[in-house]
Amino acid sequence: MLLARPFVFVRHGETDYNRAGRIQGQRDVPLNDRGLVQAAAARDTLDGLPFTTLCCSPLLRARQTADVINATLGLPLVVIDSLKECGLGELEGRVIERTAWRDPWRDGMTPSGAETYDDFLSRALAGLNQALARPGPVLIVAHGGVFWSVERHAGITLGEDLDNGDVIRLDPPDAATPWRATRVE
Repeated sequence: MLLARPFVFVRHGETDYNRAGRIQGQRDVPLNDRGLVQAAAARDTLDGLPFTTLCCSPLLRARQTADVINATLGLPLVVIDSLKECGLGELEGRVIERTAWRDPWRDGMTPSGAETYDDFLSRALAGLNQALARPGPVLIVAHGGVFWSVERHAGITLGEDLDNGDVIRLDPPDAATPWRATRVE
């Protein structure tokens, strides 16, 4: 279960792997120039919002995005290993149409050397809850795959994958409403 606390989730900026349609998984790929611009845009979107803690994945693309955002926020930065992107084993570095690998993976066909889909979602949930246990409001910078865990465990769907640099506010359920996800622009 996802801890019922409001938070904001940011997907890291673009990398050359993203641009080429190459599977990154846990490869430590840096932001490209466009990704740095996206990180700065996320920073500008978040400027003035009240946060107490910034948590991020240890992978370079998320860490660079968090550092750009944090240049104006000046928050304690907590790196959480469980917020890493899914490990996709032999698929990492390859250019493969997303539906050709993701749907079978979600259905239980695990590529050699990869995490199972369910193991990944459980790990990501643990990382999210570790972040949400910190003093809030919490800002989390991680990966599109980690957001799949948010969607599953909060019972929401945006209907599409997050774009690089997307900023999503999540509000927990109360007696009248379920979890709510809102793009912040």
